[in-house]
Amino acid sequence: MKAFYTTVAAVALSTGAATAQTAELPDNLEKLQNFQSTGVRDFGRVEQESDYAEGIRRTLENVTLPEGFNIELYAVVPDARHMAVGPQGVVTFVGTRKDKVWSVTDRNKDRVADEVKDLAPSIQFTIPNGVCFSPDGMLYVVEQNRVLVLPAAEFFYESPDVAVGQVVPQGELIPASEESFNHSARVCAVGPDGKLYISLGQPFNVPPKEKMDLYNEHGIGGIIRMNQDGTEREVYTRGIRNSVGHDFHPETGELWFTDNQVDGMGDDIPPGEINRQTAMGQNFGFPWYGGGDVRTNEYMDEEIPADVVMPAVETVAHAADLGMDFYEGNMFPPEYRNAIFSAQHGSWNRTEPVGARVMVTTIDDEGNASTRPFAEGWLTENGEYLGRPVDVEELPDGSILVSDDLAGALYRISYGE
Repeated sequence: MKAFYTTVAAVALSTGAATAQTAELPDNLEKLQNFQSTGVRDFGRVEQESDYAEGIRRTLENVTLPEGFNIELYAVVPDARHMAVGPQGVVTFVGTRKDKVWSVTDRNKDRVADEVKDLAPSIQFTIPNGVCFSPDGMLYVVEQNRVLVLPAAEFFYESPDVAVGQVVPQGELIPASEESFNHSARVCAVGPDGKLYISLGQPFNVPPKEKMDLYNEHGIGGIIRMNQDGTEREVYTRGIRNSVGHDFHPETGELWFTDNQVDGMGDDIPPGEINRQTAMGQNFGFPWYGGGDVRTNEYMDEEIPADVVMPAVETVAHAADLGMDFYEGNMFPPEYRNAIFSAQHGSWNRTEPVGARVMVTTIDDEGNASTRPFAEGWLTENGEYLGRPVDVEELPDGSILVSDDLAGALYRISYGE
């Protein structure tokens, strides 16, 4: 236990959270960093057995999957976005684009959640979309403009008060002038190098040229990485518009990520992207390209950087490819080993809607990738969305969870059960 307290103190001190920043912190965060009770007692809890849940189950009857696969309602989780499955398999944490992080627990291990309640109700979150775990059980919560770490989250989540440290204090992830309601849903992952990777979507459809120096400096429109205590921040990925999903290949350690491309150019262009990064600092072409090799109108006359990396996979235009996860389990057939499962959220302004499905991308020995639908049926023939998948994460038994922020649910996809 001494080592645990040492870890929390180190995180707080390394960011100045226990010293110079204290006066600026909300009262509850200051108390939590000093292991003091906040007095908060009430959790928000979500009813799991209801007519609403039955309605979701009826929708799932229309979802098609390859032979042998099954999909079931795992939990009712309002506004469910990106997920982090605890290393001990005790609880899954679910971010939102609002002010909640949910903890989802399957206590009896029947593969259906028994309890959904908010995590750390004593903390005021702002767009806590990005949640991710380190291998040693540190839960990172990436908000619009702050990064928190919750050590031993799988233990402390039972209480309204949690151990917490600031990795990036409020207002220091991006300049406050660039805070926006648009493209502020961050995602995070701890890489094979032990560093914390965070996507920073830029707020525009296509950014004005006068913003580019500022954005390049801070990694806006890219992916940054840093030590887990927030030190040694650097820009790892450049030339992306708004990546809301990334993961590392289990064997090569390479970073793969989705990217949402430019709107307003027509139904069929530009394509969405799944990208493969093989070295630090690579540039993936935005804003010179709007997606694939389609030039943006705003940068049509600008010289393209010589080192632009083109997508590993082009996906259907405006399907909104979001969360992704490399499959490492043993439940699914061998052909899915090391494949990418990703969520297409669905188009918002296409005249003929597309997406609202789970895709699978396979990669051959030469690194060539191809993608195809895996689970679909949330988009009706009339163009109505019955659900909008956001993220995919693997459970310890080898099944996968899919989050849906429209239906407010997590689904579990299994094989052979």
